[in-house]
Amino acid sequence: MSALRDLEIGAMMWMVRDTVARIKSLGVHCGQLGVAGDVTLDSATAQAWKDELKKQDFTLVTCFAGYNGESYADIPTVQRTVGFIPPETRAEREARTLELSDFAAALGVKSIACHIGFVPADETHPDYVAVKAMVRRVCDHAARNGQTFALETGQEPAETLLHFFKDAGRPNLGINFDPANMILYGTGDPIEALGVLAGHVISVHAKDGDWPPKDVPGALGTERPLGQGAVGMERFVAKLKEIGYKGPMNIEREIEDMEQRYADMAMGVKLLEKLRA
Repeated sequence: MSALRDLEIGAMMWMVRDTVARIKSLGVHCGQLGVAGDVTLDSATAQAWKDELKKQDFTLVTCFAGYNGESYADIPTVQRTVGFIPPETRAEREARTLELSDFAAALGVKSIACHIGFVPADETHPDYVAVKAMVRRVCDHAARNGQTFALETGQEPAETLLHFFKDAGRPNLGINFDPANMILYGTGDPIEALGVLAGHVISVHAKDGDWPPKDVPGALGTERPLGQGAVGMERFVAKLKEIGYKGPMNIEREIEDMEQRYADMAMGVKLLEKLRA
């Protein structure tokens, strides 16, 4: 695969939903691969993806886990269904995360990531204790595959995530920083949060959005095309440079209209090219 530049522009893509060729046509040469919980991860699938990545000269920097039963309809639903927090799905999702790690290793990908869900601020809470132990087990498995494991930001304030991160205490644990999520969940200014978490950020999403409506309790904010939301992409890229981050900026756009999604991502590539210069 071709060598990546500092602050290389990449894209967040999804198995089944996207193809490498279509994502590459946006003008990017690297990205993250989202894998839904119902996608088969066998040796044939791994080989097919490995062959296609080589053919397209495309570098995957992260494999990102999604899980069966997750819903992002609103904040209460996210709290009930997302990540490692729901007790009834922990065993299944842990097994799936380890499977994803092995799949990523077969592709030569050195990092896996996911949303672990809303981490309680109280370190004595049973969910905090159980999820911390689970994160440690995932980290240990990923380490045997020569990988990092990144927790995505947004569902708790930066200080809460930082405390959990340090408490988990694994050298290959990192953070996938998503600035828009801080806004969509109403958990804090993303630029300030990036400063708090700076030493542990190993990957980032370039995503934009607006704050939740104040008159609708439990509502999420609204995702916007890059540069059209409340993140302030100029500030975000400047802060990445300030903290010494040199990895890819992976554009994420999650809407159902695929053609509009690709158009928004292509526009995002052009915006980041200007801001990176």
